[in-house]
Amino acid sequence: MRTTLRGRVVTLTEAGELADGVVSFDGPRLDYVGPAAEFGGDLPEPADEPAIVLPGLIDVHCHGGGGYGFPETDADGVLAAANFHRGRGTTTLVASLVSATETELRERIDILGKAIDDGLLAGIHLEGPFISEHRRGAHNPDRIVPGDPAMLERLIDHAGGRIVSVTIAPETERFDELADVLADANVVLSLGHTVAGYEHSVHAIRRGRRVSITHLFNAMPELAHRDANFLTAAMAAAGRGDVVAEVIGDGVHLADGTVRMVFDTIGPDNLALITDAMAAAGEPDGRYQLGSLDVVVKDGVSRLYDPHGEGAIAGGTATAADVLRRTVFHAGVPLTAAATAAAATPARLLGLADRVGALQAGMQADVLVTNPLLTPITVYKDGRPWNS
Repeated sequence: MRTTLRGRVVTLTEAGELADGVVSFDGPRLDYVGPAAEFGGDLPEPADEPAIVLPGLIDVHCHGGGGYGFPETDADGVLAAANFHRGRGTTTLVASLVSATETELRERIDILGKAIDDGLLAGIHLEGPFISEHRRGAHNPDRIVPGDPAMLERLIDHAGGRIVSVTIAPETERFDELADVLADANVVLSLGHTVAGYEHSVHAIRRGRRVSITHLFNAMPELAHRDANFLTAAMAAAGRGDVVAEVIGDGVHLADGTVRMVFDTIGPDNLALITDAMAAAGEPDGRYQLGSLDVVVKDGVSRLYDPHGEGAIAGGTATAADVLRRTVFHAGVPLTAAATAAAATPARLLGLADRVGALQAGMQADVLVTNPLLTPITVYKDGRPWNS
């Protein structure tokens, strides 16, 4: 049955934004995206407050949601977490793991595999275990290990193409060999959780074939104008378009003004809005798990449990739509720019830009419809409305 959506259409193509546009499909592919005045079929009446029609959002760094975390839940929990995010507008979702033993990672890959094969997940992101213990964030220090190219190759082979990105610190042992393993497998090298200096960081960025920055500003040295470091190199590379920098625009990991700054300096074509969400996304405050570690969520902020004080931030509790909304209404980023970083740029990073991340005839009918405040109303995946 044909679906025809009318409203303010953010295409993320050369067509730009359509104040009174139509998106139409009868199956898994879009067959019309354009002005309402040029649409040849039956048109819905224009609403007093036009809906906003966006490409489905793409989150390349997410540890879970809806009460279930990808690094620790069972197969049913994986489905619940993936369904939670899809029902809220994320039509392409990468499941992120945390530092773990090889045996544990193989088990997680097996559990996540069916959801990937069924199209609920777009792949797996290994965040660690080849990271710096000095910037480990919410990673168990007992699970962080020196660089081991043979281990990485075994994991990639075991995953059978399901691993799409791996976070590695530039200073980890045998970095160049690790980068070669990822390049040979066409896997994104994501640099982060690091204390690397400037020259070492520049080398790492140049060494990768497809490179991203794991949550820019978080789990790395602060910007120091007399001491160039990893952040200096990462921001410069993102500004040149050599890497895509992840940004957690949830109001917790970064100040809204910082988010606006990176949009204005680096630009949306080189930024990917992410959630870094964990099991507590969409859930009340309380105790949760992130991998092998205990997490406490208070006032919507998740931190590692620490009986002696305030623990490190441990993932996020926002959805991709929450991050998009915050980026527009609090950071003041124009909608098209924010949507580019929430859909088009991550699609390009994953090598999927010919299928998702924009609204154009022939592309997948992955569509998010929101109200003017960017609250999700309806989500379509492959042309079918999604019920969370």
